[in-house]
Amino acid sequence: MGDRVNKLALHGGRPVREAQLPARGHIGSEELAAVSAYMDKVVATGTLGAYQGEEEEAYCAAFAEYLGGGYADAVSSGSAAIYVALLALELEAFTEVIIGPFTDPGGIMPIPLQSMIPMIADSAPGSFNTGPEQIEELISPRTSAIIVPHIAGEPADIGGIMEVAGRHGIPVIEDCAQAHGARYRGQQVGSFGDIAAFSTMSGKHHSSGGQGGIVFTRDERLYQSARRMADRGKPHFLPEGATNMQATLNFNQTDLAAAVGLAQLRKLPEMVERRRAIAGQLIEGTADLAMIALRQTAPEVASSYWFLPAAFYPQQAACDKETFCKSLRAEGLPVTDDYRSGMPHRQTWYTERRVFGSSGYPWASPLYEGDPNREFPCPNAQAMLKSHFTIPLHENWRTREIDDVIAIFEKVAAAYRTG
Repeated sequence: MGDRVNKLALHGGRPVREAQLPARGHIGSEELAAVSAYMDKVVATGTLGAYQGEEEEAYCAAFAEYLGGGYADAVSSGSAAIYVALLALELEAFTEVIIGPFTDPGGIMPIPLQSMIPMIADSAPGSFNTGPEQIEELISPRTSAIIVPHIAGEPADIGGIMEVAGRHGIPVIEDCAQAHGARYRGQQVGSFGDIAAFSTMSGKHHSSGGQGGIVFTRDERLYQSARRMADRGKPHFLPEGATNMQATLNFNQTDLAAAVGLAQLRKLPEMVERRRAIAGQLIEGTADLAMIALRQTAPEVASSYWFLPAAFYPQQAACDKETFCKSLRAEGLPVTDDYRSGMPHRQTWYTERRVFGSSGYPWASPLYEGDPNREFPCPNAQAMLKSHFTIPLHENWRTREIDDVIAIFEKVAAAYRTG
């Protein structure tokens, strides 16, 4: 019996967890009550609101307050938030926008879709996030903006990046899709850059339903621009008689989604604190395992742990990283071997320049004065893919789940221990 218990599930033994880890379960009675109250109002008035109603106004005001004051506009997705933030800056076509190597495809696609050229900054050594030095290497007279994704909930060195951007007079967009509630030197991410974009789709820290996003800024002028750009260029805040002033699309979030988002936002501080506590217990519980190291953040940052990166040290193990991860999954922990899907400049749409038909634009435009064939090898980012795997977690893990995950790591590490 003991052999069967200790034998890896990958090789026919009994897994530590025979049941799947529990679903997140972050939608509950509060969201149901918010949706019911909204629909009660719709039925009573006979009017189905669209957007910019009292629900969205309340949600945006609460979100801006959460970030320490400013202005927020709820939009239809995180990708839409990046798209609107870029438009709000009123950048010129065929200029260059620097962005970190790891992001969702929707975090980078708005750049070429607005006829600008993505410039891929490597990550900082040992990080999924880009850094000041990597960004500064790419700055040129053609640079019009910088997008800084905060990956896995861990803040980038946004203080250093803002210093570089300030010296060169370049606006910064913070991509906080994975970093709700994360802090850098005690200040919320999203509140450093000129403007910020958040995703509130179902898997993020707080959600406005199936899809959603928020554009945030402390600059009233940029907020007004964002409102126009999110709404087909409608002349919000412009003099009477003005007409639609920019060709764009309808990126508005619905009032119904905002009602859900507000209920979720009220839970966000507790969600983030719980994730930090769980990550801390996992880090402490696996600290003696020589072949892995769950990521500990620098003292000046507080991650909100959208996922937990882990380093694998092959010299300490009698297996490779892929086998180690396969063994973890067999025991009941659904890790991902790497974060390769987060490098969209390696995907077909980018490598084949599939943005505007077969034209190759914006890279192929004679108006672009840079090198359209420039490659971005990103050795630091590639090293992170090779050395790290990722662990899912959520705030509703309890003692049983935490103990089981630690036990899974201990069992698999014991099986592949060298010496």
